Amino acid sequence: MKPIEDIESWLALGLIDGLGDESIRRLLVAFGSPAGIFSAKAAALERLVKKKIADNIVQGGDRKKVAVTLKWLEDPANSIMTLADPDYSSMLLNIADPPPLLYLKGKRELLSSPALAVVGSRNATPQGLSNAEAFAEAASHAGLCIVSGMALGVDAAAHRGGLRGAAASIAVVGTGLDVVYPARNRDLAHELAEKGVLVSEFPLGTPAVGSNFPRRNRIISGMSRGCLVVEAALQSGSLITARQALEQGRDVFAIPGSIHSPLSKGCHALIKQGAKLVESAEDILDELGYQLARSTVNDTDEPAAGESLLLKYLGHDVANIDTLCTRSGLTAETVSAMLLSLELDGVVATLPGGCYQRLR
Repeated sequence: MKPIEDIESWLALGLIDGLGDESIRRLLVAFGSPAGIFSAKAAALERLVKKKIADNIVQGGDRKKVAVTLKWLEDPANSIMTLADPDYSSMLLNIADPPPLLYLKGKRELLSSPALAVVGSRNATPQGLSNAEAFAEAASHAGLCIVSGMALGVDAAAHRGGLRGAAASIAVVGTGLDVVYPARNRDLAHELAEKGVLVSEFPLGTPAVGSNFPRRNRIISGMSRGCLVVEAALQSGSLITARQALEQGRDVFAIPGSIHSPLSKGCHALIKQGAKLVESAEDILDELGYQLARSTVNDTDEPAAGESLLLKYLGHDVANIDTLCTRSGLTAETVSAMLLSLELDGVVATLPGGCYQRLR
């Protein structure tokens, strides 16, 4: 742990109004450390930043916010990580714009672990959620920590899978770490703080502002060896993460889906642009040089013969009972009974409008 004076200077620097990451890095190069920046004369500072910002630096920053953060750091679960820390993520350090200061809640050592980013739609299908959880769990058991953004949908499913595996999970959030967003993920946030780690570049008290979330995506991809997109519409924020991953030289993977599903369009676009099409977690692990842990292969009971035939008629697109009756020639009563059995076995899921979708 850094001396308390050093922590205070880093915190104060990060809380200077109007001072962005690029300017902080430029000042650090010029003056060597936050303490050196605060010791500099206004004239020297003004050669690198605007006069108003230089004046804010000379005044020493927001001491009240620094005091609040120091109080927060009294909890052993909470810490900060700076560019000067020897355990700063080497993957993240080598991107174009690494955050000078990170706020952490949980196991900070996970930031040094090899990692896989898993992202996708907030409004994922049951199949998408199942894929995100299963792929993340398999990758975690193989030794890859799962990184995502704690949003609803695919992000949350990926975190759950990662936490069930051996390598845990990292959540990079777009708020201060004293703000849980979305509120529905409060239990997940507590589990991540206990078994994994929550990460933010934003000071305590920062609310959920829309512009923060695309910005945090560069951290999700930056600390990862590859980025898996599970489901995404063409305008999905997940595609921002994928583009940033490509710019950072990371592998990008995408799970294909139905040509009729809007949530497959983004993945298909990525595949057309060169992302690697994957059908199993093993496809990703092979590419990254990891092996699938044998314990993650599920030996599930096979459906009965009649149910297996019904699954063929269902295929991997959404269908309702009337459609399945037409395709199979079976009565609605028989199809309903088979679907109920398949649903109880976790093979199909019900969707709004009386439709069904195959999960595996």
